[in-house]
Amino acid sequence: MRFRPLAAACVLASIAVLGASSAQASPYLPPAGKVFAGVSGSITDPGVVPSFDARAGKHAPVVQTFVSWGYTQTRWLRLATAEHARAMVHITTVKGNGHEITPRAIATGHGDAPIVQLTRTFGDSGQVVYVRLMAEMNGSWNPYSAYGPGYKGGAHSTHNFKQAWRRIVLIMRGGPVDQINAKLHGLGLPPVRGASGTLPQPKVAFLWVPEVWGDPNVPGNSARAYWPGSKYVDWVGTDFYSKFPNYRGLNAFYNEFPGKPFAFGEWALCGQDNPSFVRGLFGWIKSHKRVRMVMYNQGSHPSQSPLALFRYPRGAAALRDELRSPIFAPVAPEFS
Repeated sequence: MRFRPLAAACVLASIAVLGASSAQASPYLPPAGKVFAGVSGSITDPGVVPSFDARAGKHAPVVQTFVSWGYTQTRWLRLATAEHARAMVHITTVKGNGHEITPRAIATGHGDAPIVQLTRTFGDSGQVVYVRLMAEMNGSWNPYSAYGPGYKGGAHSTHNFKQAWRRIVLIMRGGPVDQINAKLHGLGLPPVRGASGTLPQPKVAFLWVPEVWGDPNVPGNSARAYWPGSKYVDWVGTDFYSKFPNYRGLNAFYNEFPGKPFAFGEWALCGQDNPSFVRGLFGWIKSHKRVRMVMYNQGSHPSQSPLALFRYPRGAAALRDELRSPIFAPVAPEFS
């Protein structure tokens, strides 16, 4: 992550199938008319949520953590529940040893083991989990981008990115493995490795979160170039920092991808205490009704992060004022 530069018996059966299908692809929205204002950071740091709550004046109903490819330890999942919050996880393609798994390798099944393991873990937990896959994919600083800074292509092409995304979503939504394999076959992809029978169907929702403008800002690196298709995306969103307040791009992006709930996967003050930015962004949020989630990025360690709210007292005060609005839900329904 860097701060910038998804007969009666027949009728009843049909209803049951449709119900299962819709549950499997639910965005798990906040209550009607509400917005979740959550926090991002290292959930293994017990100070992330209390620090945010104290300065924002409202409890974070969603907590996001960032993990490397293959990381399947889920202390962060348990801690989110302990904080009476839903969990969000951002998954990158960098492995814990600093190496990378490419989008092509994921698409062709070489990364199935951790996907299957997380699917089982999420299913066993019974929790709602928002999965933010490979965000800012059109940013050249990310290894899964097709550009970095010149065109990489090949294993990193936008085609391979989209195929990798589809594979992860199909596996992680769970169900009979034979049915998952049939869908993968339809995409020209190999069957699931290391799984048979039926996978659990966890309460997962997938957030597709590019930059509103690519870096580099060329047609081949636009957000649209990485779009995997509506049936594989539960939320559309972007990241937005005070240092780069691109409202022109934000407005165009919001209008280009209608029909999905909208999220700010990350937002934060950066480098300057700027209450005007907070008021401007929340004014935009309130006037765009598809916005249903906003995640403040406190950074990995709030005591050291340049994004931590304690560094911006006037901005934090503006945020407290904004979050007093009744549209911001203090907790998800299951914790109320």
